[in-house]
Amino acid sequence: SVVYSSPFFPSNNQNLITVSQKYQAIGICLDVFHILGTMAKRFQKTNVENTEENRRSFRDILFSVDNSVSENIGGVIFFHETLYQKSAQGVPFPKVIKDKGIVVGIKVDKGTAGLGGTDGETTTQGLDGLSERCAQYKKDGCDFAKWRCVLKISDSCPSALAIAENANVLARYASICQQPNYPSKIIPNKLHPKVLAAVYKALSDHHVYLEGTLLKPNMVTAGHSCSKKYTPQEVAMATVTALRRTVPAAVPGICFLSGGQSEEEASLNLNAMNQLPLHRPWKLSFSYGRALQASALAAWKGQAANKKAAQDAFVTRAKINSLASKGEYKPSGQADQASTQSLFTASYVY
Repeated sequence: SVVYSSPFFPSNNQNLITVSQKYQAIGICLDVFHILGTMAKRFQKTNVENTEENRRSFRDILFSVDNSVSENIGGVIFFHETLYQKSAQGVPFPKVIKDKGIVVGIKVDKGTAGLGGTDGETTTQGLDGLSERCAQYKKDGCDFAKWRCVLKISDSCPSALAIAENANVLARYASICQQPNYPSKIIPNKLHPKVLAAVYKALSDHHVYLEGTLLKPNMVTAGHSCSKKYTPQEVAMATVTALRRTVPAAVPGICFLSGGQSEEEASLNLNAMNQLPLHRPWKLSFSYGRALQASALAAWKGQAANKKAAQDAFVTRAKINSLASKGEYKPSGQADQASTQSLFTASYVY
């Protein structure tokens, strides 16, 4: 799970509500490829060398699209490296984003570590010094934070220990962030009623202000090796049902991971959720990385001459997902090859 939290604001809850509403009202967040290993894998598929300058150039392409993208993108999640990079014109990326009316987030966890006494399960590191890091990130232009915990799924996992440990870590993170009033985004990386129930109990135990958080879960989809193909409507019903049983109405928004789906699958599933005749007290949106940028990266290929093609592909996907977050996406049936390719990565490690 990921919890987005906001500890970077003056001490009043109204600011938390305002930022959370801004973030989820449009229904979209661009989760920029930020982990160096992830960037390497994405670049490798398009024969682009994984250098800091190439990473900066690709981000610059995404960030320099027309300001109208703010109608579709409400927030951008930075990695530490991204926060201190600049555009080709020498403008810091946080300013580039904020000048478009988009809020800036920052990943504040430090990755996973093995959890002793379990079958290869993990917990997430980074609580030490978190308050000081958040204060510095606030000064450097960030508006909210992201923290991610990952649960292993198998016949014997997740264990009760892993569920409790990761729920508690998420709650401690959110509590630390909100002390100086900074909206949080919470990510339990697998969606399951038992897990989410534990997460929200821990958040309650730590007195976390739920109106200042957003949840970033996976959708309920079949495993990659499952032979049965489920429809978007079936995925939507399973996902929303699980959420209705566990996520309090006080949470303003739920921003989904794409979870290895193709760009088109992720859009269709989100669209189906927002068309369900079930009461949904939260905004159902997205925070896609791969499923928002794969087509753009494929069009770019590391070549400056392809900048416009990459930006066009990115804007197209942003508009589609914006419509899907309102249940208004009407697929033409002519999706391009890049958008229909599976983005699943076997044995992916966060």
